[in-house]
Amino acid sequence: MFKVKHERTADCVVAGYRVHKSGPDAIGSLLLGLYKDDGGLASVGVIGAFPMKRRQELFAELQQLVTDFDGHPWAWAKQEEGDRTPRNAEGSRWSAGKDLSFVPLRPELVVEVRYDHMEGDRFRHTAQFNRWRPDRDPESCTYAQLEEPVNFDLASVLETGRP
Repeated sequence: MFKVKHERTADCVVAGYRVHKSGPDAIGSLLLGLYKDDGGLASVGVIGAFPMKRRQELFAELQQLVTDFDGHPWAWAKQEEGDRTPRNAEGSRWSAGKDLSFVPLRPELVVEVRYDHMEGDRFRHTAQFNRWRPDRDPESCTYAQLEEPVNFDLASVLETGRP
């Protein structure tokens, strides 16, 4: 028996970061977004498996993109309109006291990530960093690029041909 896992990739916009638990000078995770048909930027997940040295380098590199929430796609106003944003998930459902606040970034940086599958409009598990995509326009990072899983009718798969 073999277990087959599909490797899917997506180009996402980096729209924020959370600081690492070790201190304020290292990236804990990067917040990922994809543009919806209506032009809004949806929060789809995070990437965060970086060595400590790279976390500190990323912190320094991303400072030029830091912005405030005025005009940011995930500002408080978006949350109040009913959009799912990282702001309305600043408390962790897995760790009650964990702070999930984030630093907003101008949505100009594109990263290619690996993911296993989607659960609704978000990545089911933490995505994995693949590579930076300086050649991609952030507005081109939409849900349309995502691979649609093949659906099977279970009855037809299990059908034996006998009455």
